[in-house]
Amino acid sequence: MSDQRKRLLFLCTGNSCRSQMAEGLLRHLAGDRFESLSAGADPSGYVHPMAVAAMQDEGLDISAQISKHINEFLPPDGEPPDIIVSVCSSAEKECPNFPGKVERLHWPFDDPAHATGTDEEIRAEFDRVRDEIRERLESYLAQEN
Repeated sequence: MSDQRKRLLFLCTGNSCRSQMAEGLLRHLAGDRFESLSAGADPSGYVHPMAVAAMQDEGLDISAQISKHINEFLPPDGEPPDIIVSVCSSAEKECPNFPGKVERLHWPFDDPAHATGTDEEIRAEFDRVRDEIRERLESYLAQEN
């Protein structure tokens, strides 16, 4: 393999909010140090519009990202990641076993898709979770240097 970057996959249940925002943030923050990926244990099939909007506020466009199933990364057809970061407890439990050495990390975040209230209150929840993901990624990347 000519690409020596570590493949880091964010795993969520629906792959519509948290894992999608994390994928976009890692791509932005890590540059060429990682290949940033995301998937779901039970993918929703779309990226949540409020996740897209929350990221646009940071100058990041995730609108072209797609919701995909974790099984797409299983051999023989898929290429396993080097690191899997589960961002919710149900996805951590539902993640299949990958052959070889795949590092597993668990960083649970609240699911902003479950937020209730006014549009502004729901949007604030997306922004809060986005900011928590950014802080966790910045801490992780500082340790990886």
